[in-house]
Amino acid sequence: MSQSFKEPNNYLYNRKTFLSHSLKMAGGLSLLSLPGAALAAQLPSAQKEYSVQDVMDIILKEVPGAPFKETVDTLKSGNANDKVTGIITTMFSTITVINEAVKQHASFIIAHEPTFYNHTDDKEFVNNNPVVQQKAALLAKHNITVWRFHDYCHSLVPDAISYGVVKKAGWLSYFKQDSFTLEIPAIKFNALVQHLKQSLNIAHLRVIGDEHQTCQRIALLPGAAGGKAQISAVLETAPDVLIIGEASEWETVEFIRDARLLGFKTALIVLGHSVSEEPGMEWVAAWLTPKLPEIKITHVPSNDPFTWM
Repeated sequence: MSQSFKEPNNYLYNRKTFLSHSLKMAGGLSLLSLPGAALAAQLPSAQKEYSVQDVMDIILKEVPGAPFKETVDTLKSGNANDKVTGIITTMFSTITVINEAVKQHASFIIAHEPTFYNHTDDKEFVNNNPVVQQKAALLAKHNITVWRFHDYCHSLVPDAISYGVVKKAGWLSYFKQDSFTLEIPAIKFNALVQHLKQSLNIAHLRVIGDEHQTCQRIALLPGAAGGKAQISAVLETAPDVLIIGEASEWETVEFIRDARLLGFKTALIVLGHSVSEEPGMEWVAAWLTPKLPEIKITHVPSNDPFTWM
């Protein structure tokens, strides 16, 4: 008894699938044969470009009350419409930092402090200053835009500078965003000095205090808050130690010296202006990176300007 040959069901399925895929592939190949189609298939999708203004707008969205009517946070070189090829954050846009920006092909420097040696970056602060002229020419030659990020930086919640310093010092668990005082575990003054040197990567510190005294309440004012603010902080909070960036020696420094001679216990640690706020700008780079994933963002420290002899 003869039997008719029947294809197994899975064979029918595989054959149909093969034919279907073949037709789709043929259609795809015919599309690729169209002029320009093959080339387009090989090209990556266009990457988003940002202007300096785009970047500033992204940052200012995070700042309460921005933009401010009056601020020193203005462009010191370049143009808001310039294309951003890379971003560098730093404390001071020094010649070294500018040269590093050129090396990295980064066209935008976000600096916390002035570029031209005075608070408002007035290029005529001292007339016919050849250093100012040559620095401005260097920035223009390499099409580098510099934006000062000072007032807005301190207006972020939390203050980016204070947060960055506290984070790098390992004190985040004691930090309160509305206070410049911290209550840390009790530590001897000399051990506190060593901790700050190591955690903030500072080679030398200037101090006034007894190396054996115990420190727990800290008043932290990085940067140059000024004598009035620094002295007021001591009187208002009675800290065991005042930690600052820099001071006029005839103001805060002499106040602390006399206060201790009169029986007050507050010690003083002077970190240095640039290194005291640098961790904040380092944190700004990390904070900004996920907001601009298409752009390489690097922190380049301007470092301590002094050497010790």
